[in-house]
Amino acid sequence: MRGVVGARGRSYLQRLWRTRTTTSTGTRSISTGDEHGGDEVLQSSKVKIFDRNLKRRQRDRAAWLMRTKDSLVDTVADNLLDRLEDCKKTFPTALCLGGSLEAIRRLLRGRGAIEKLIMMDTSYDMVKLCKDAEQDVADKNIETSFLVGDEEFLPIKESSLDLVISCLGLHWTNDLPGAMIQSRLALKPDGLFLAAILGGETLKELRIACTVAQMEREGGISPRLSPLAQVRDAGNLLTRAGFNLPGVDVDEYTVRYNSALELIEHLRAMGETNALLQRNIMLKRETALATAAIYESMFASEDGTIPATFQVIYMTGWKEHHSQQKAKRRGSATISFNDIQKQFTGGSSG
Repeated sequence: MRGVVGARGRSYLQRLWRTRTTTSTGTRSISTGDEHGGDEVLQSSKVKIFDRNLKRRQRDRAAWLMRTKDSLVDTVADNLLDRLEDCKKTFPTALCLGGSLEAIRRLLRGRGAIEKLIMMDTSYDMVKLCKDAEQDVADKNIETSFLVGDEEFLPIKESSLDLVISCLGLHWTNDLPGAMIQSRLALKPDGLFLAAILGGETLKELRIACTVAQMEREGGISPRLSPLAQVRDAGNLLTRAGFNLPGVDVDEYTVRYNSALELIEHLRAMGETNALLQRNIMLKRETALATAAIYESMFASEDGTIPATFQVIYMTGWKEHHSQQKAKRRGSATISFNDIQKQFTGGSSG
């Protein structure tokens, strides 16, 4: 671990994180900075959309509510890891950032030929959950380290990793391009960045039902669901972060629930509930009941279940290396499209 976590990162962590042990309850919690104003340390991003401290607490809660095996999370993690099988290259040193840490570790199964794995999350409870689950994983030949840290302030030495994986975590960062740039800097030349984030079509049914209910009951709307990246933005994010050979593809998953309440419980167990800074803390009971009723009336199937859409954007990018394919210089072509057309049309140009 000392060879990967830089000196600046270690001093940052020592300054940022202070671990408190409560003897009476046997639990441990993480606080930030000093006693006064310390919560502002993690909020230094210029653009503040999400409350990172609230998101950390939500992930603490999710560590206790998380299902043993979540079919949605497992499917996304497995699809993300499948991309390692398409690479002939091996990745001896890897970092797994936030999101579905436990699912990534459990489903890794030797893919990528990883020898050293760092698992990092802002939540101490989530990191502890992954550490406790380490004894049950199949491939025990991976040297695994555990780190409490923030994706927005990556405490990793530059050019020290072969692979960075983030499964359903980066969409909660205030500065997504900045977090991706830090990931690229942490990679060695020809290192791989793999990420899965929720896209803008996620929970579209809940967004509609919540908007209609608020208009009916409150005469206006307030943000109840977090804004998410659109598919068209993903390629630009990779390019802006400086990755070569960017690749983006999208999957949509439809999960069926018995009620809107069951959906909300699942979101809490995933750590995916609202963390907007500009949010209305209180939700009126009549608005919540109206949202559930409208959801059911608009989207329920004949069997009484309701659907929820999860759009997942998969992103792939490589750190620059001389061996990678490069576009030819403009004007360097040796054959024209007219010649190609003649070749395939038998010489006729009509």
